[in-house]
Amino acid sequence: MKNKLKTLGLGLIGGAIPLALFLTFDTTGDQLIDTSQLNRIDLDPSNRFVHTTSMNSVLDASSNNFVKASETTVNSVVHVTTKVVTTQFQRDPFFEFFYGPGAGGREFERHGQGSGSGVIVTSDGYIVTNNHVIEDASEIEVTLNDNRKYAAKLIGADPSTDIAVLKIEESQLIPVPIGNSDALQIGEWVLAVGNPFNLTSTVTAGIVSAKARNINLLSDRSRGKINSIESFIQTDAAVNPGNSGGALVNTNGELVGINTAIASQTGSYTGYSFAVPVNLVQKVMSDLIDYGIVQRGFLGVQISNITQELMEDKKLPNLSGVFVGGTVDGGSAEKAGIKEGDVILKIGSKVVNSLASLQEEVGKRRPGDQLSVTIRKQNGKENVIMITLRNEDGQTKLVSKAEVSANTALGASFERLTSKEKKELNISNGVKIKSLNAGKLKSLGLKEGMIITKVNNESIETVEQLTKKLNGANRGILLEILTESGRKDYIGFGL
Repeated sequence: MKNKLKTLGLGLIGGAIPLALFLTFDTTGDQLIDTSQLNRIDLDPSNRFVHTTSMNSVLDASSNNFVKASETTVNSVVHVTTKVVTTQFQRDPFFEFFYGPGAGGREFERHGQGSGSGVIVTSDGYIVTNNHVIEDASEIEVTLNDNRKYAAKLIGADPSTDIAVLKIEESQLIPVPIGNSDALQIGEWVLAVGNPFNLTSTVTAGIVSAKARNINLLSDRSRGKINSIESFIQTDAAVNPGNSGGALVNTNGELVGINTAIASQTGSYTGYSFAVPVNLVQKVMSDLIDYGIVQRGFLGVQISNITQELMEDKKLPNLSGVFVGGTVDGGSAEKAGIKEGDVILKIGSKVVNSLASLQEEVGKRRPGDQLSVTIRKQNGKENVIMITLRNEDGQTKLVSKAEVSANTALGASFERLTSKEKKELNISNGVKIKSLNAGKLKSLGLKEGMIITKVNNESIETVEQLTKKLNGANRGILLEILTESGRKDYIGFGL
């Protein structure tokens, strides 16, 4: 019995010693808490560590912001579905021998479909989405959040920014409030609203992970054929196939970007998503609505990011700015006195430390616009100079809607052939395809650089003649074309 009491006594003493030490040295009141039990613990409000252990107030505030932002946005985000019809024309040499080019040929169609999201930006039916959502579409349908459906017309598309504008015939729609992507801060909460996997009105939350991010998405997609502008907002809000063209909004429910891409090896969300900043979207959208094309100004410089190696090689004082590797003859930069070896530090008041951020700032402006550029010369002196932007053709004037209509048709723009090109190809007439956007000609497989020599067996002499025939046609069309290699071919299609 004595041995048992002795053992019990030692046990009590052994437990009392660590308890006494704990009470003696634990003067802060800070403690580790099982977070699953957090809401069950009565915390003393006078404790100065309460705000670090209890997340209730933070969660409630964020939750309320998310609810309001979601309510503001979901009725402004639409579901975009497309039907894609690609046409192939199979020639019949036997019939052509007797009845002429194109006779007896047969047209084969391949049908496909796609889907994505869009954002209502005006009450009278203008909708912004991604170019890749509607690319090659022969029919576009828009479904509102209340399940009303409309046929949509493509107003214009810009592969360089992956933005397109649609129009539906409806009024009193709910447009999304437009925010300011320049004011967006890294670490700020944002919501992605769209239709992933055809699940309508889906809202996900994340933070802004980075700005002015270039992932070479658009240039890779076009194989370097376009002057892409990539200055994406990077977020960790979950974005999946179908979210493309949807809204990225801040906690005020204001549009700050158009969701465009994900970084993934599987095709689904793995932690990174990218959006076109709304300040750039607004400029592209306005141009497409007002002119039918994007009025894009160029600095006329060859630029690169400043790396440690470049800084040491060129003996630059620091890594700030964007390095000018050369200028275009007769371009805006050369005319303003910018030279190879200069460093561009600011566009207007905006500091630019990457090619992407510089492209975004210039991309917000039109030919003829003047902007101040802060440069550091090779001698280390900083200058502020004024530059007048010019278009690809070196002009400062804007292209009118009438001029656009006279030079474009079925999603393509055209240019006349030079005497030298005609001589090299041994032809006396024809018009060259200058660019191809979403539209009928691209879906038929035509390529930039191909030459259209005849429409319905009538020789084509000028761009205006070609566009008038294509825009005014309401029946079948047969095109005689020359490929870049000089091979003659025929393509027939219906309108």
